[in-house]
Amino acid sequence: MGNLLQVRELCVQYRPVRAKPHLAVDRINFDIGPGEVVGLMGESGCGKTTIALGLLRLLPKDNVKVLGTISFRGQNLVSMDEQALQRIRGAEISMVYQEPGISLCPVLRVGDQVAEVFRAHRNWSWEQCRTEASSMLALVGLPGTARIFSAYPHQLSGGQLQRVVLAQALACRPALLVADEPTASLDARSQAEFLLLLRELKEQFGLAILLISHTPEIHASLADRLLVMKEGWIVEEGSFEQIYRNPTHAYTRTLFGRSGRARKIESRPPDLIASRNNSQ
Repeated sequence: MGNLLQVRELCVQYRPVRAKPHLAVDRINFDIGPGEVVGLMGESGCGKTTIALGLLRLLPKDNVKVLGTISFRGQNLVSMDEQALQRIRGAEISMVYQEPGISLCPVLRVGDQVAEVFRAHRNWSWEQCRTEASSMLALVGLPGTARIFSAYPHQLSGGQLQRVVLAQALACRPALLVADEPTASLDARSQAEFLLLLRELKEQFGLAILLISHTPEIHASLADRLLVMKEGWIVEEGSFEQIYRNPTHAYTRTLFGRSGRARKIESRPPDLIASRNNSQ
């Protein structure tokens, strides 16, 4: 089976009006296969979110130059026009952002915001869109679906909001989910519950995921392969277990060793690596 996504020689350069151009992503290459979870790890500012936004062509066109190839199911997204991209975004490739509050409109009920995804990509009546939206809210584990459906974003907790955003992202059963620091705004319990839900839905839908996080524990819970990014470059890649057990780059060793993270991954009682392996 071929790759779902192929990224070749991807370069992203920011060109501010009153500053020198900055090459944020420099000749990046990676693949994602159907149903595969690829982790992208690195410190803030290394270019992870630029890659995420670049994949969906969401970077501003006026002051950002994108070169290279992003091939999704054989189509080059870099050369695709906006109308064609709109048919793919949300339907075949979706994204979950770090801050769910930014993704949701504060003056619309959350159920209707999920329904809008169906209206954009399905030739359904509004009533059917709302019915399917309610089903999606239940699917992502939100109890009291009718109450959640009618709520405004400010009436829900951070954990609930992130599940609403996940319901939006998965509404049309995309083949690829880009998850950019999806648990960064959650407390430890909500974080663990969200990662478990994401793993279950990944198995249920055969979902491929690009999982972006600077935290090794997050990747331990889901990632099949890991890409380590520094200053716009991929400096190391391989299976998560391979890189965790035997990192070859000094930067990778720093990321795993900082604040005792590597020890925490291995020794914590509900160990995410162990729970992931036990689920397979």
